[in-house]
Amino acid sequence: MTSSGSRQPAIDSGDVKALKDGERILAPTRRPDGTLRKPIRIRAGYVPQDEVAIYQSKGAIWRKEMEVLQDVPPGYDPVVVEPPKPKSRSAKRNEKKKEKRQQKKDEESKNSDGESEECRKMMDGLRISEVAEEEDGLLVAVDKKIRALKKKIRLAEAQQQPEKMEKVAAWRDELKLLEDNKQQQRNK
Repeated sequence: MTSSGSRQPAIDSGDVKALKDGERILAPTRRPDGTLRKPIRIRAGYVPQDEVAIYQSKGAIWRKEMEVLQDVPPGYDPVVVEPPKPKSRSAKRNEKKKEKRQQKKDEESKNSDGESEECRKMMDGLRISEVAEEEDGLLVAVDKKIRALKKKIRLAEAQQQPEKMEKVAAWRDELKLLEDNKQQQRNK
């Protein structure tokens, strides 16, 4: 051991090593199974990756500084404020026209609200017949069955297996019955 203090002895795996200025050693840590890890030597000037600052360009840094310093647009001088210019005749006329248009729109919307309330009352009085809804539901179900049977027939004919060809005749009869029922329901 030296008296200058710039070098410190460190015990590392039984060997004595001198540490340079700024270097340090992390003590050994214990693993879950009870064994010890080696001590870790950290060199002078090392910065862990988690602590390294994220790179920002000069433009990004400048933009952040400007946002903090200024709450006004660049070039704006709050001391020099120009008085507003008086409006010309045509600008005044245009402004009056806009006001009149706005008033007309407001009146029309009030009138149309009254009409829409009357329409709503009339529509509430009308009811869609439940029978029509049920018939639509039946037609949809029949359409699904018809499509399914047509698909079965198509696939069976494509495979041309004798067992399935026997079933095709029964499926065609069933398909004809379903199509007839569908036509009768539509004609009602």
